[in-house]
Amino acid sequence: MELDLTGMHKLAAEQGIEPETLDEALAEALRLAYLKTPHAAKHARVELDERSGSFTVWAADEIPVEPTEDDPHPAPKLGEEYDDTPHDFGRLAAATARQVITQLFRKAEDEKIFGAFSGQKGKLITGIVQQDASDSSNVHVAMGDVEALLPRREQVPGERYRHGERIRVYVVNVARGIRGPEIVVSRSHPELVRKLFEREVPELVSGAVSIMAIAREAGARTKIAVKANTDGVNPKGALIGPGGSRVRAVMENLGPEKIDIVDYSDDPAKFVAAALSPAVATGVQVISEKNKTAIAYIHDDQLSLAIGKEGQNARLAAKLTGWKIGIESAEAHAKKVAAQKAAQEAAQAAAPADDAR
Repeated sequence: MELDLTGMHKLAAEQGIEPETLDEALAEALRLAYLKTPHAAKHARVELDERSGSFTVWAADEIPVEPTEDDPHPAPKLGEEYDDTPHDFGRLAAATARQVITQLFRKAEDEKIFGAFSGQKGKLITGIVQQDASDSSNVHVAMGDVEALLPRREQVPGERYRHGERIRVYVVNVARGIRGPEIVVSRSHPELVRKLFEREVPELVSGAVSIMAIAREAGARTKIAVKANTDGVNPKGALIGPGGSRVRAVMENLGPEKIDIVDYSDDPAKFVAAALSPAVATGVQVISEKNKTAIAYIHDDQLSLAIGKEGQNARLAAKLTGWKIGIESAEAHAKKVAAQKAAQEAAQAAAPADDAR
C-alpha cells in the first residue's frame, strides 16, 4: 500500500512536527485500523518506507506452549511475522492518514497557542468582545486568532459587554482543555486594578512604591493600601497623579467603581484607622493581635461614613487589613471613660475615710 509520506513530512515540517512523530502516530493509527478489519491477527505492527511511500502490516500468530509443573499456565509464544496487509486497505489507510495529520496539526496549533499564552497568566491584556448566542451566560473575548472566556463569575455586576467593544481583562488561568487551550479572563479580579495602576504609575514599576493590599467589590468600590520604598516619595500621590490624572485613567477602565487609596502601616492600629477612610478615626484599640480584632472610635457625625452603605466601607476595610473591626462612637466611648475615671476617683477618695474609722 502506498502513501505520500514525503509530502506528509513536508506538511508536518511546516507546522513544526518532527518526521518521527508523524511516522509513529501514523503507524499506530494504521495498526489500530488493521485490527478492526475482518480476520485481523491479534499481534501486528506497521512498517513505513518513506523511499517507496509504502507501508506493510506485519502480523504474528500465537503458538500455544505446553504447560509444565513449574509453569502450569504459560504465555503463548509468537510465531514468525508475515505480511498481512489487506488488499482493500487503500481507502481506509488514506482516510486514517488524513485523520492523523489533522489531529497532529490541531495539536501543534494548540501547543503554539498554549505556549504563547501560558506566560500571560497574571497579566493584563486587551481583547475584543465576541458575543456567542449559544453561550449567553459567558462572554467571549477575541485576542487575535484566539478566544478567551470571561465567565459570569468573573464579570462585574451591572457591567455590559457589547459586541466589538475593546476591553482590558486580567488573565486568571491558561490550561489545556479537551477542545484545546482554555484561557479564562476576569473583569472582577482585584489584581486587575493592580495591573491597571502599573500601566499608569512608573513608581510601581520601578519599585519606589508598592501596593501592599487590595480589597475590591467589583463595580462598586476598591480600597488599595500603598507604601513608599524610597525616601521622599508620596505613595498616595504617586497613584493619584497630577490633578488626579493617574487614578482617573484607571477608573475609566472600571466604569463607575470608586477607588480609595490609603497608607499602609505595619502598626495594626494605624493601618485599621487608615483603612476606614474617608472616615477619620479618633483612635483604634487593638483587642487581640492573635485573633486580629480591633475597635475603631469614630465621631458620631462620621459613623455612617465609616460603616458605609450597607456596611461596604467597614467590610472593605476588614478585607484590606485582614482584621475584624468593630466601630464605636467616639463620644460614647469618651463618656464611658470619663464615668469610669470618676468612679475610680470616688473610690480612691472614699478609701482614706474608711481607714480613718
